[in-house]
Amino acid sequence: MARQQHRRGNNNRKGNNNNRSRNTNTNFTPKKERVEVKEITYNGPLSVGELAEKLNRNASEVIKLLFMMGTMVTINSTLDDETIELVCMEWNVDVHKEIIIEESDFEEQMEEAEDEALLENRPPVVTIMGHVDHGKTTLLDTIRKTHVTEGEFGGITQHIGAYQVNVKGKRVTFLDTPGHEAFTAMRARGAKVTDLVIIVVAADDGVMPQTKEAVDHAKAAGVPVIVAVNKIDKAGANRERIVSEMSELGLMPEEWGGDTIYADISAKFGTGVSDLLETILVVSEVYNFRANPNKLATGTVIEAKLDKGRGPVTTLLVQGGTLHTGDAVVVGTAFGKVRKMTDDHGREIKKALPSTPVEIIGLNDVPIAGDIFKAFDHEKKARQIAETRLNNKIASERNATGAAMSLDDLARQIEEGEVQEVNLIIKADVQGSAEAVRASMEKIDVQGVRVNVIRSQAGAITESDILLASASHAVIYGFNVRPNALVRKKAEEEGIEIRLHNIIYKALEEMENAMKGMLAPVYEEVVIGQAEVRQIYKVSKVGTIAGCMVTDGCLRKECGVRLIREGVVIYTGKLGSLKRFQNDAKEVTSGYECGLTIENFNDIKVDDVIEAYEDQQVEPE
Repeated sequence: MARQQHRRGNNNRKGNNNNRSRNTNTNFTPKKERVEVKEITYNGPLSVGELAEKLNRNASEVIKLLFMMGTMVTINSTLDDETIELVCMEWNVDVHKEIIIEESDFEEQMEEAEDEALLENRPPVVTIMGHVDHGKTTLLDTIRKTHVTEGEFGGITQHIGAYQVNVKGKRVTFLDTPGHEAFTAMRARGAKVTDLVIIVVAADDGVMPQTKEAVDHAKAAGVPVIVAVNKIDKAGANRERIVSEMSELGLMPEEWGGDTIYADISAKFGTGVSDLLETILVVSEVYNFRANPNKLATGTVIEAKLDKGRGPVTTLLVQGGTLHTGDAVVVGTAFGKVRKMTDDHGREIKKALPSTPVEIIGLNDVPIAGDIFKAFDHEKKARQIAETRLNNKIASERNATGAAMSLDDLARQIEEGEVQEVNLIIKADVQGSAEAVRASMEKIDVQGVRVNVIRSQAGAITESDILLASASHAVIYGFNVRPNALVRKKAEEEGIEIRLHNIIYKALEEMENAMKGMLAPVYEEVVIGQAEVRQIYKVSKVGTIAGCMVTDGCLRKECGVRLIREGVVIYTGKLGSLKRFQNDAKEVTSGYECGLTIENFNDIKVDDVIEAYEDQQVEPE
C-alpha cells in the first residue's frame, strides 16, 4: 500500500514537471525575422564563420552553399577574395574590400594623391646626364662659380651630392649623381628623385653610347628632358647634326614640331648657362611641381657613408613635408633622431622644406642610396617600424625571386589584368637587326597589351642593360649576342630574365604566346645514366626486384626509365623504388650496386639494361 502511494506520488511529480514544461514552452518568444544585408566591407582574410556573421546568416548556410558549388569547408576555413565574392553574389550582396596600408609600407603612401588645397610650389629637382667628356662636370662647376661670385644663394659641396642655386629669386635643386647606374639604382628601389633631366651633348662630338643610355634612362623615368648642346663655340661644332641624331632617339625639338627644348651653351665660358637656368624655370612652371610642406617629412636618400667621428652620415632630399632637427626618422631599415642637419653650404639649419637637400647625422645604420625616408612623431614608434621593416626584409630575402619580370610572370599578370605594357630591352649584333626586332615587337597587340621597347641597340648585353631592366621591370632579348659571366651573374642577382635568340620569328612567337598567357616551358629529355641487371628477386606484394650495377651516370629516385633488352626498348615507365642495401636512396652513381623496381612492370631479366632519363627545362632557342 505504501509502495503504491509512493509510486502515485512520483507520478504526480512527473505530471507536475510535464505541466511546468508545457507552461515554459507556451511562454517561448518566437524567433525574430532575419534582417537582410545589402552590402558588406572587409579588409583581410575572412573565415566561413566571420563571413556568415557579416551576412547575418548561419555558418551552416554558407557551408551548404559552398558545398553546392563544389567546395568543402568548415566554419574555420579561410576564404579567398574570389570565393567571398561568389557567396555574396549568390545572395545579391555588394562586397567591397578595403586595402589598408600599414605605416611600415610608407613608400606606397608617397604615391597617394594629396588635397590640392594643401599643396605649395617647390623648387624643381634637376639631374644632369650625358656622355663622358661632354661637359657635365664643367656645366655644374660653371653654375656653381657663377652664382657664388654673384653673391646669391647657392654653392656646391661635393660630399653632399646636391645643391641649390637661385635664379631670379627662385630656387633650383641640382643632383650631382655619379652616373647613370646610380640614377637607375635609385629608380630600381622606387625612388623618384628627379623632376627634370638635362642631357648634355657635345656639338663637336655627337651622340655617343652614354648619350643614348641617358635618353633611355630619362624616358624610362618618365620625366621631361632638356637637351643642352655644349661646346657650341668650338670649331667643328654642328648643332644640326646633334638635333638630327637626338630626334632619331625620340627627342624631337620644338622647332620641328616636337616638345623637347634644345639649349645652346658653352659650359667652359658660361655662354647660354643663364638662359638654360631660365629654361628650367619655364619648364617647372609648365609642370607645376608642388608639395605639401605642412606635414611630417618624406623623401629619398641621395647618398650615405660611415664617418669615423660622426657615425652614419646621410644626404637626404626632402620631397614632401618639412624635416626638423629632433625629428624621428625611418630610412629603409635604419632609424634614429635627427641630431644635426646641415645644408649644401655646410651651415647648420633647423628645418628643411620640400626639394631641399640636407645632410643629417643620428641614424643607427648606413642606409642605401635610393632608400625612402619618413619622419614620425616619436622615436619609439620609429624604432618599432624599422624593426618591422627589417624583419620583413629578412623574410622576403629568404623567399626572394627578384624584382624583374619573367615571361611566366608576364603571362600570369596579363591574365590577372595587372599589366597593360610590357617593357623590353633589345640587343643585337648589328643595328639593323635591333631596329627590325624593335619594329616587329612593337606591332604585337594582344588583349590590349602593348610592347614598349625602352632600349634597342647593337652590341653585347652589359651591366647597364641589367640595371635598366631591373629599374623598369623589363625583359632583355639578345639576338646573336651573348652575355659574359659577370653580366649573367648580375642578371641572376637582380632576377632579370635574358632571352637569347637567333631567329626573329621565334622571339615574336614566344612574346605573343606570353602575352596571350599561353607560354609553356620547353622541356628536353636528358639521359642521366644506365644500369645493368645482374640478378632478379621475385617478392610477393612487391613484384620483381632487380639487383643492378650502375655503369654510367646515375639513377635518381622517381626518374623515368626504359628497359632495353638486346638493343630494343621493351618498356618505358617510371622508377618505382631505389635502394642501397636496406635503405631508400635518392641517387645511386656509377660504380655502385642498387636494388630497384619499375612501376607496373615485372618482366625484368638478367642482362637487361635500364636507361634512366629526366625531362629538364631548357632555354628556347
